[in-house]
This record gives sequence, structure tokens and C-alpha cells, in this order.
Amino acid sequence: MRIAVTGSSGKLGSVVARELRAAGHEVIGLDATGPRGPGFVQVDLTDYGQTVDALTAVNDQHDGFDALVHLAAIPAPGIRSDVATFHNNMVATFNVFWAATRLGIRRIVYASSETVLGLPFDVPPPYVPVDEEYLPRPESVYSLVKVLEERMASELVRWSHAPAGSAQRAGGTWSGRGEHPELSITALRFSNVMWPEDYAAFAAVQDDAWARKWNLWGYIDARDGAQAVQRALENARPGFDQFIIAAADTVMERSNEQLLAEVFPDVPRRRPVGEHDTLLSIEKARRLLGYEPRHSWRDEVRQG
Repeated sequence: MRIAVTGSSGKLGSVVARELRAAGHEVIGLDATGPRGPGFVQVDLTDYGQTVDALTAVNDQHDGFDALVHLAAIPAPGIRSDVATFHNNMVATFNVFWAATRLGIRRIVYASSETVLGLPFDVPPPYVPVDEEYLPRPESVYSLVKVLEERMASELVRWSHAPAGSAQRAGGTWSGRGEHPELSITALRFSNVMWPEDYAAFAAVQDDAWARKWNLWGYIDARDGAQAVQRALENARPGFDQFIIAAADTVMERSNEQLLAEVFPDVPRRRPVGEHDTLLSIEKARRLLGYEPRHSWRDEVRQG
């Protein structure tokens, strides 16, 4: 496929672009900054004109895309002001989704976030392992945007999948609802993204169960994040769906039973948690996307 990857210069986006190219896809990166040359287009995604133009054609680089991976964003709360985070992330995602659907791109995979699950869990989760079954619990403006993006994606899909003959949307370019039942938008709720060189820092949190309670001691190796993107591009069904994407294990040497007894003693267990198994459930991604993490910080530290 020819795939547009927004945020291609970011921590996750750079790895996703690299791994998709290695898998044989043609990748064009779209970002505010990046390397000048083939395979990259500089674009401000908060500007709709630039966004639709970059997705349509750029000189001799491309003349349209088969799929879109949207990773561009201010990547966490607290980096910029709440207002700046909302305006940048919400507008950029609307522009990207709206332009893509109008241009006939029918396979979209994008970065949602583990934060929609209730991070930093100052209010304990309803149960562990947490999964996609309970309603989002945004606790920051950044997370609120992620929830709104998921709702927006689900509505765009609903419009495309609605029964033929439904009323036309005022101002839209589609001639009627139900024209694109093949539209697929997949939200990947990525955990804390790590490169292999980041794993040495995990030693500093081992004596404090509370240091990483904010995301239930979770993480995701960027290479496995890229694998999840590829699996979603290949296997996601038409419609909208969301998936938690995390490593198979926690960042801690202590067992889950010890961690939960100290930090979340009253949180129900929906199933056995395993000694070091992730408490951010990836069972849905395993079952429906074929996602299976291949990288663990434990292996990297041993090799180092």
C-alpha cells in the first residue's frame, strides 16, 4: 500500500514509518518537521488547506494514498498549555479525518491513548486488567481530546455506513449516506511508548510501587506499536473500533499481586493477573487484530 503517516518524525511515528517500509509498503511522512527529501512532506495539519493538499498529491512524491496512519499530536498532557493542546490536537485530527474521507481513503489507523482509561488512576480503575469495555474516563484536556476523537471517528463511520437513502448531510460532498460501507477507522490506545535505550531507567522505579501506578505499570515498545499499526491496516474490519496496545508485561520486577495489594487493594480482579502480565488488557487486540508483542524490557536489559 501507499500509506501516509502523520507525525512521522515523532517517537512512535519514526518507528512506524521505518517498519512499514521494511514490510514493503510505500510510506510518505507528513509532519511539521522532518528530513528534507523523498518520502517526507512538511505540512501544518491544523491548516485544512495544507492537509487536504498534502493528502491529494505533492509534486512527484505521490498522487494519493491507499491508507492513512495518523500519529501527529502534542503527545502528552503538560507539554503545552491545555488550550494549545486542545486546539492543536482536535483541529489536526478533524482536518486529517475529514480530508481523508473526502479523498476516498477508506483505511485509517490512528493513535488514541491509554489516558482515556482514567490515567493517572487517582480514582482507582473499576477492575483489573482494564479493558475497552468501560466508558472512557478522561482526566486531562489531552485525554478529553482523545475521547472526542474516538467519538468523531465513530460518527464518521456511522455516516458512511448508514442505510442508503438517508438524508444528505448539509454541506457535505458525499451524495448520500451509506456510500462507503468499507470505511474502517481504528483507534489504537497506545501505552507509554519506549525505545530500547529507555529501558535502563526502569531500574529507578523498582523500589516504589507508586512511581508508575499512573498507568498500571504499563508501557509499549515502539517496535510493537508499529506492529499493532500494521496489524490494524491488514486486519481491521469496516467500521470503528478501539484497542488497547501495550507490552505483554509490566515495567516492574515485583509481582502484580504485590503491586495491587499495596496500591489498589480494593480493585476487583476480573481474571487472574499473572505474575508480570500487563494490567492493560491486550486480549481484544490479540483476538481481532492478530497483535502479539515481541519485545520486553526484561530481554533488552539482560542483553545490555
